[in-house]
This record gives sequence, structure tokens and C-alpha cells, in this order.
Amino acid sequence: MNSLYPLKFKPIYKDKIWGGDKIKILFGKDFSPLPNCGESWELSGVEGNVSVVENGFLAGNDLAELMEIYMCDLVGDKVYEKFGTEFPILVKIIDSREWLSVQVHPDDALAMKRHKQNGKSEMWYVLQSDENAQLISGFNKDITEKEYLENFKKGTLKNILNFENVKEGDVFYIPAGRIHALGPGVCLAEIQQTSDITYRIYDWDRLDEKGRSRELHVEQALAAIDFGHHEDYKNNNTQIMNMSTNLVKSPYFTTNIISIDKPLARDYYSFDSFVIYLCTEGKCIIEYANGKETVSKGETVLIPAELNELNLIPDNTARMLEVFIE
Repeated sequence: MNSLYPLKFKPIYKDKIWGGDKIKILFGKDFSPLPNCGESWELSGVEGNVSVVENGFLAGNDLAELMEIYMCDLVGDKVYEKFGTEFPILVKIIDSREWLSVQVHPDDALAMKRHKQNGKSEMWYVLQSDENAQLISGFNKDITEKEYLENFKKGTLKNILNFENVKEGDVFYIPAGRIHALGPGVCLAEIQQTSDITYRIYDWDRLDEKGRSRELHVEQALAAIDFGHHEDYKNNNTQIMNMSTNLVKSPYFTTNIISIDKPLARDYYSFDSFVIYLCTEGKCIIEYANGKETVSKGETVLIPAELNELNLIPDNTARMLEVFIE
């Protein structure tokens, strides 16, 4: 069997009622013939949307096939033991020209009970934002379910939501249960559990091209929502050059950021996990035992668990998200 190597995948493009064209403008991704691109699924094991390899001898094979063939060599012993042949992380680039719906995702227990699937906790890393761009994360005070429903019925939901101004480099962890929405003028990377369950609560009274409103899931969402108020909705993003520094540590994934202007050796022997790099700035050569691969701004690469020693060599400077499971 040929040895594994850093794997690139063909993006899966999604046109959305709120999508724009930044994914093409910022990252050169050609999503034609779609009228817009709200989401580029960079790495997905979601049924019906499974990523296909585009580089090396495995080109044309999809992620599900790789999971069945390579198992622990691809994802690590502990990850395979927990998730089997389901790849546990979904990586997207999202571009919002308009407000996304106000929504919430169920946790693992509720999602398994209702849908026989995992829940959906996620994080956002802002790649680019327009001036005065905003997003919603959580509530601006502790509220009760009764207060929430009263505001919903009166059309004053916005009064109790927490609005955050955003800029490039901002980080938000959105655990399952936290109500949230992405505002206009934001392009970001989303790292999430492999799940596509969303309860849509409010869609800004928007109609599609046929004059129809999108389905809401108001009743289903009630059991999922965390009605508490949290002090810090935004995560710390303190970067140290030429080191891997942590952004988010959760039960579902850990995300670090690597900013480099000189070569950096990465030793993953102790991880027992695959590693995902999403390049947010510049270009970087990934050297491994049997060769090298280049990752450029907007590209995502999957490092198999068996590749546990790498050298990252920037072309001038580079910045990458580094994602794995602890």
C-alpha cells in the first residue's frame, strides 16, 4: 500500500440566499455556475457532501473511502476508536452578503435522541470583514424561556440578543445551544462537528425568489437553547510568531493558529490525531518524510495521523489554522 501524504480536497460550493462573491475575490475559488457562494465546504464527511481528493495518487477517491481503507493511519487510534469510519470535523469558508438566520444547534444528546446524529458545536475565525460588520452570539442578559417567547412573538428578539462588532482575526466559539447569526460583510472559516442540523429561529422576514419564506423551527429550538448570559463571547487571539498558539480548546476539536516567517518543525507523535491546516495568509511548504506539499491562502490540507513529523516552510510569511482532536 502506498504511503499517505498531505491531502487536498475539491471544495463543495453552496449557493445561499445570503451568499456573496468574496470566496472568489479573496481566495480565487471558482464557484461557477452558481449565482453566489455562501459556503465552500473545504473538508467534509457529511453524507451526500463527502469531499473528494484532488492531489496525489488518491485523487478521485472520497473521504469516506479513505476512512474505510486507512482507518487509524488516517485519523489516529483514539479518533478511530471513538468515531469509527465517520470523519468527525467539517471545515467551511463562509461569506455572508446578508444576515444569516438567527439559529441554534442541538448538543450531542438532543441530536442523537431526535436525529440519530452528533450535535453541532462550532467556531468562527474571521478572515475578512467590512467596516461595522457584526454578528450575533448568545443573549445580552440572562433570560427565561418565557421572556424569550414573549420577545419572539412581539418581534423584538433583537432586543435581547448579543451583537458583536467583528474584525479580521476575531475568534468566536459557538457551543451547541448558543443562539447565533452571522451578519453582512463577514467572511470566515468555520470549524465544526460533523453535523448539518440547524434549528432556524428567525430569518429577518426574508423571502426567496418565489416569494416564499424559509422554514422556521421555533418549537424544536426551545429544548436546544442555552438561555444564560456569558461574559466573554469572543475568544482570545494572542499570537506568538513562529509558535503554535491556542484559539479554542473544546471536547470536539482544538484549534491553534500558526504565524511563521521562518521554518517551524511540528512533532505530532503525542497527538494520535489527524491535523487539518487551513491557510489564512500567505503560502507554506509542508515537508514530510516522503515529499512536500504547498498550501496557499484559502486552501485546506488534511495531514494523516501517521505523518507525525513535519517542517513548515513559509514563502516569506504564512498564517494557518491548525485543527486536531485531543
